[in-house]
Amino acid sequence: MKVPADHALLLSGLLLAPSVGASTCQEPINHVGEPNSYVQPLNTSILTPYGSSPPVFPSPETKGKGGWENALVQAKNWVSQLTVEEKAWMATGQPGPCVGNILPIPRLNFTGLCLQNGPQCIQQGDYSSVFVSGVSAAASWDRKLLYDRGYAMATEHKGKGTHVVLGPIGGPLGRSPYDGRTWEGFAADPYLTGVCMEETILGIQDAGVQANAKHFIANEQETQRNPTYAPDANATTYIQDSVSSNLDDRTLHEIYMWPFANAARARVASFMCSYNRVNGSHSCQNSYLLNHLLKTELGFQGYVMSDWGATHSGVASAESGMDMTMPGGFTVYGELWTEGSYFGKNLTEAINNGTIATDRIDDMIVRIMTPYFWLGQDKNYPSVDASVGPLNVDSPPDTWLYDWKFTGPTNRDVRGNNSAMIREHGAASTVLLKNERNALPLRKPRNIVIVGNDAGSDTQGPSTQTDFEYGVLANAGGSGTCRFSYLSTPQDAITTRARQYGGRVQTWLNNTLITEKSMPELWNPEQPDVCLVFLKSWSEENIDRTYLTLDWNGNAVVEAVAKYCNNTVVVTHSAGVNVLPFADHPNVTAILAAHYPGEEAGNAIADLLFGDANPSAKLPYVIAYNESDYNAPLTTAVATNGTYDWQSWFDEELEVGYRYFDAHNIPVRYEFGFGLSYTTYNLTKLVAAKPVASNLTALPEQRAVQPGGNPALWDTVYTLTAQVSNTGSVDGYAIPQLYVGFPDTAPAGTPPSQLRGFEKVWIEAGETKKVTFELMRRDVSYWDVTAQDWRIPAGEFTFKAGFSSRDFHANTTATLLRK
Repeated sequence: MKVPADHALLLSGLLLAPSVGASTCQEPINHVGEPNSYVQPLNTSILTPYGSSPPVFPSPETKGKGGWENALVQAKNWVSQLTVEEKAWMATGQPGPCVGNILPIPRLNFTGLCLQNGPQCIQQGDYSSVFVSGVSAAASWDRKLLYDRGYAMATEHKGKGTHVVLGPIGGPLGRSPYDGRTWEGFAADPYLTGVCMEETILGIQDAGVQANAKHFIANEQETQRNPTYAPDANATTYIQDSVSSNLDDRTLHEIYMWPFANAARARVASFMCSYNRVNGSHSCQNSYLLNHLLKTELGFQGYVMSDWGATHSGVASAESGMDMTMPGGFTVYGELWTEGSYFGKNLTEAINNGTIATDRIDDMIVRIMTPYFWLGQDKNYPSVDASVGPLNVDSPPDTWLYDWKFTGPTNRDVRGNNSAMIREHGAASTVLLKNERNALPLRKPRNIVIVGNDAGSDTQGPSTQTDFEYGVLANAGGSGTCRFSYLSTPQDAITTRARQYGGRVQTWLNNTLITEKSMPELWNPEQPDVCLVFLKSWSEENIDRTYLTLDWNGNAVVEAVAKYCNNTVVVTHSAGVNVLPFADHPNVTAILAAHYPGEEAGNAIADLLFGDANPSAKLPYVIAYNESDYNAPLTTAVATNGTYDWQSWFDEELEVGYRYFDAHNIPVRYEFGFGLSYTTYNLTKLVAAKPVASNLTALPEQRAVQPGGNPALWDTVYTLTAQVSNTGSVDGYAIPQLYVGFPDTAPAGTPPSQLRGFEKVWIEAGETKKVTFELMRRDVSYWDVTAQDWRIPAGEFTFKAGFSSRDFHANTTATLLRK
């Protein structure tokens, strides 16, 4: 492995010793006794170019800020009644019916906590819905859709007895398109992902269910996400440790922490610390990340849980800010075993011998219980549906050591009328990438050919657990996988439409046959009016993608069809980025990226194809011409076998996604924010709505920290308006976007333009509407690594508005700081 010179400090010290509570031997930063003001600046002399995590102790106690004050009092009163053993098992997960379980305490009428996946559905849910995926929701660029989706998912979770939804996902952010879990998250942009996180959390928690913001932080690859262990009986000896995400302080704040600040601001109940190390220290025992950045700088008031198996120490993890370990160990009520957990009985012993202070364990449980009381989960909350237990692949019933009691009806149907909403969301999140010769919408074509193994019914059961050749791909693999109660397929939906007007539909779903046969032979005796090609791209947790082309020889399928069919429409169901070499083929008239749209996949795409819905979605990532055009490759192998040799250097710094392509003027096939419609739009008259405040300062006023950080960062400091017109003949949703170019006085490496606003607005044909972009202080600031604060740079800002990151229709300039 070639090591850049500025990485030498990390390799010579930070990364060559196992992390305990922090990554260095510097003097710890102590936040005890701080005034109720802004965050105490760090001693920047102890920060390396890659921000080595200095120790920060003790873990701050929650104050219930942001509206949790009454719930905090309830939690403290409740915790005061617990024994030491009960406190220990409150922080330790147990095998049980849900993917994560906290044991009941019957004497206090506490029925326990049920934690369930996932970001698209109830993973262990029968008679439940499969919603659009995270990447689909982000592609909608629709705040209301994000909120409604979160609320509806949580309502179903609550009906099954879930207390905590393990989502939404702000990491992976999408540093690399090869990451296997980007589809569970949102967008390769911190601003858009931040909006998605905040709206989703508000929706989930307004339904009375706790949300969990994951995975904190810089969790940008699946390869070597966990240590490799020696094959001994206890599996506690590392052969090689988990990959370390090595990044600088500014990048950490401006890219990867940004959406988690939105999560904290939304008063999310919990955070999940990630598998990877960060600058050499395991995320779940990195005191700088958890105690300083999360609980102090962002003012997070809830609890931190580990990812499943991401706990690698007991005392060190607790003191570094982790409050709950999952999935925990094995427990019998009244007796905690040490097997399988660094907490459990070990935590009890640490409390009894004074290794962990009583104040710390009390704060851990108070943090866990405060959102429980805040959301009213202590009052008439639905019991856990007994049907979820047999579906639990993490801890099936034969592993349970506690005698779980179930009340209430089983196999509850929690779907309601959510299918109608999911259908609308599926159409609203499908991006129209190409539409030439007015190929779409379809105008009652008489002869339709449906091609491709993604068009028909799934052939391997209702649960999307592994890759499969035949069937529409509406969800993918891992802890985000779903169990379908039913699935609308493109083949069925399109055939139903065609029968209404007497059209003919022929289907060929075997990709191998399609590429081997002569296509005219297949559709004789007449040329089709349209050939609809359905292709897919699989992705899953724990495995990174190895290529960005479509699966099952998808490119060859398109070529085989388009060679003879002069009106070929391609639809992809995918985790996100696919390179699309066939986009230049003259017979490929239209392309739609449908992502993973959930149970109404077929009806949703039919609504778009036949014009019942007007496309409005936009790309939440960049589609390049070539795979080699993307930067930030994953660390997929190491040439040496040292314990700590897995290192991922985030040398691209702020050049994530479109920022990289723009900074280096790299042509792209379809840019970030791009998406066509069946109508056309224009944007004009980008102007300031009101003058800049005369007393605006470079650094924010130091106010008392609230969830989300210093409240001054969320103040509106500049407002612009623009006129958006529908210049076509079809009513539809326009999504104008605002990008900001910082002054030259901003530090080197600042991207040429960054998304800082968008609106989704319905505009009838010929109509013009005014849109408003409100910029908060954080939007026009960069992270000053010396001041350890957000700074507005001096000089002239450029504001650019349009319909993608490279389609600007109006711009204006302004100087925000007055001399």
